[in-house]
Amino acid sequence: MSKLGIFDQTVSLLHKVLDLRERNQQVIASNIANADTPGYAASRLEFESQLKQALNHPGVTPAATHPAHFPISVGSLDEVEGTVVRQLDPSGMGDKNGVNVDQEMVTLAENQILYEAAVQALNKKLGLLKYVASDGR
Repeated sequence: MSKLGIFDQTVSLLHKVLDLRERNQQVIASNIANADTPGYAASRLEFESQLKQALNHPGVTPAATHPAHFPISVGSLDEVEGTVVRQLDPSGMGDKNGVNVDQEMVTLAENQILYEAAVQALNKKLGLLKYVASDGR
């Protein structure tokens, strides 16, 4: 993001959310594409808890007081990448493919709605900047 200071934390958060939702879309699409692959374990991208942690401690930079101390970090938005978690087939029957296509389609639709909501929020935020930059015209 810009170092000019015209973008606040909300814009940075929305930018990160869009990146993570795009990555989540890729994970879900991979699950759907492999619905008939024997032994395929469905994946999930988990990032919400990392985002919450980064937002709960904005601007906090922990400092080590001794060189032997472990490095600590409360996290920042730039560091949030999400974690891909594999889910094995819970039934243990058949070809051991853990993909439930119906559930994946619901997850895909939910992710798309949340992506579009973030885009709309970002557009409104940028619209306000445009309004201010044009002296309210």
